[in-house]
Amino acid sequence: MSSALFPGESCISDWCEVRRSGIHGRGVFAVTDIPAETPIIEYIGEKIDKEESDIRGWAQMDRHNETGEAAVYIFTLDDDWDIDGNVPENAARLINHGCEVNCEAYIQDGSIWIWSIREIKKDEELLFNYGFDLENWEEHPCVCGADCCPGYIAGMDYWDELKEKIAEKKRLEMVATSKVST
Repeated sequence: MSSALFPGESCISDWCEVRRSGIHGRGVFAVTDIPAETPIIEYIGEKIDKEESDIRGWAQMDRHNETGEAAVYIFTLDDDWDIDGNVPENAARLINHGCEVNCEAYIQDGSIWIWSIREIKKDEELLFNYGFDLENWEEHPCVCGADCCPGYIAGMDYWDELKEKIAEKKRLEMVATSKVST
């Protein structure tokens, strides 16, 4: 394994490794050119039902809100099951969100795989869109740096609505500011 890996983390894939990322702490990077439409790495962890998923997800969010640490690594598998990927051997949990993606997650035979959607060059960071809805959009700023980035982590299907929400928020802030200054 490469010295770029962090203690206790392994990348169970010949295609990638964990490194420091300019987007968010750690990320997953190609160690060689990856052809388009290639299964890169499986998203692994404990298979849990939706009730347990809610319990763990909210507990992890509470811990994050209290300490700034911990992230939610729960990935939807289907209508009944999720994968809690919060295990050190799951390097795929460290793939960062990006607005110009080079990967997508696919579910195949009860497993979640991260696939390349285009050729990925050696040393390029793997990115996929987390597909968040807009329920708590303000809590998820995006720092991917892409020209198309709307500024918050959200599924592309929500971008138009998100841009409207951002514009409305700015308009309300301007109104509030003008009332304070008069």
